[in-house]
Amino acid sequence: MPENSKWIGLMCTIINADVLFQSDDLKRRKEPHISALRQVLFEDFREWLSDVTGVKLEKTVDMSCAQYDYTDTLLCHDDELEGRRFAFILYLVPEWLEAYGGSLDLYNTDENAQPGSIAKSLIPKWNSLVFFEVSPISFHQVSEVLCEGKCRLSVSGWFYGPYLERPQPFLDPLPLRSPHIPHDHEILYEWVNPVYLSVDAQSQIQEEFEERSEMLLKNFLQEEKFNEVCSVLATQSIEWEQCGPPNRRCYQRARGDLPNAISSCMELLKSEAFFLLLSNLTGLSLHFLSTNSDDSEGEGPSQNNQSVSEDDSGAEQSETEQGQSEKVPLCSGELRHWTHGHYTLIHDHDPERHQFALDLLLFFGCKDWKEEYGGFTSYIAKEEDEELLTVYPENNCLALVYRDKETMRFVKHINHKSLERDASHKGFWDFAFAYHE
Repeated sequence: MPENSKWIGLMCTIINADVLFQSDDLKRRKEPHISALRQVLFEDFREWLSDVTGVKLEKTVDMSCAQYDYTDTLLCHDDELEGRRFAFILYLVPEWLEAYGGSLDLYNTDENAQPGSIAKSLIPKWNSLVFFEVSPISFHQVSEVLCEGKCRLSVSGWFYGPYLERPQPFLDPLPLRSPHIPHDHEILYEWVNPVYLSVDAQSQIQEEFEERSEMLLKNFLQEEKFNEVCSVLATQSIEWEQCGPPNRRCYQRARGDLPNAISSCMELLKSEAFFLLLSNLTGLSLHFLSTNSDDSEGEGPSQNNQSVSEDDSGAEQSETEQGQSEKVPLCSGELRHWTHGHYTLIHDHDPERHQFALDLLLFFGCKDWKEEYGGFTSYIAKEEDEELLTVYPENNCLALVYRDKETMRFVKHINHKSLERDASHKGFWDFAFAYHE
């Protein structure tokens, strides 16, 4: 795996984690106590570790200091970068209880070498040193610090050695995509706020969307329908499955038979009428009746560079014409439940990362949700850590974002502060869909 590819995944783990304070490399510090610690680790301990493990370690050692305060965490990752062989952590904490959080959690792995459940949790202890081998299955996390006023301070880093061959990475399957389902425009009048069904409003929204590639439509559903869905989500029994693995995502997804209000909302978002509405709102070619259906797409074959093939009758037909005649707009989507501890991470092998798509998010149960809780969706450019766009959970708000091949996204870890709002752990819900021309 290219080294810069692993850096992308690691940096995005740190971005989501909100490790608020991390020092520069301590190799350059001149203070006597740091110099003495560096001498012990870089020379004496490195030689001992090399003898014990039988691995010839290089003199190159990384060492920095990390401070975790209330709600700080470092989510599941494997530490792999080329040459890293052993990780170490020296704890500099006061007396520390399990209830404070901040444990070092080590994961077991499944048949695909992906992390599953937590196999062991190590509670920080003053002047204790932990080390472990860095490998394709060395998945671990620093759990969230749950106690205000407590500071988890440590010195950590890596010892380097001979490069190890790594197995091929596990690839997530593509989400199941399907074309629209037959439904005429009556379903829109039943569900959607009439404001968004007028031609003038759609034209204005499309103009703004084409300029910005994103749009937030507030009060999108009719109030009666929105309240009905909220009530069902909060009170009726829905079967939820935990989505993982934790180095990529952690949230709940609805499965099985859904209550009528929920399944009807799903039908709306998959319906032919809704595909046409999205076309009119965004200018994308998601329906053959849209005014943009004849436009050429930026990612499609060039009109000036067509190859020629023959059909069964011997008639010549360009590949461009074949592709346009066969191309059918598709969508995939799910109902998600978000609560304390949930998140998604950008990872190197996301099957959707290299595709154009229109992302749709429709939120429920977000009243009084605060930015400081997390749970918002961040879009960033590839190999950049600056956010391009942030979508915050907001009741009855429809978010539309056009994502290109260089744009990545993640959902910010929902932290312990969210329980101030909702001690029952209900959190909030969203319908998350992706539409492809």
